[in-house]
Amino acid sequence: MSIRTQLAKRRGGRTHRVRNGVARGANGRPRLSVFRSNRHMYAQVIDDASGRTLAAASSVDSAISGPGGVGGNVDSATKVGQLIAERAKVAGITAVVFDRGPFRYHGRVEALADAARAAGLDF
Repeated sequence: MSIRTQLAKRRGGRTHRVRNGVARGANGRPRLSVFRSNRHMYAQVIDDASGRTLAAASSVDSAISGPGGVGGNVDSATKVGQLIAERAKVAGITAVVFDRGPFRYHGRVEALADAARAAGLDF
């Protein structure tokens, strides 16, 4: 088995453990899923019962990074957290469960979560 295959399996296992821990939208709450790449941050509020994305925000949005802006830093993650909370409120969502995926709750992921909480999202 190649090293890439082993790394992919371990990452998938971490994702699976975290998603089982948040119980996939426990108590009727949608799931706030976070994805972190080297260049950008992405966040979605997902209703697992219907399989629909209710709100989404990313550092690719021109409202956050502007033309040619950098999206892979803590400042951008903070802006994404604020924007996802605003868009969730517009969709009528005030409480979510946080799904960090295979990423540690540290740095950009933590900044996004803190900004979403400060903007009024409950999790």
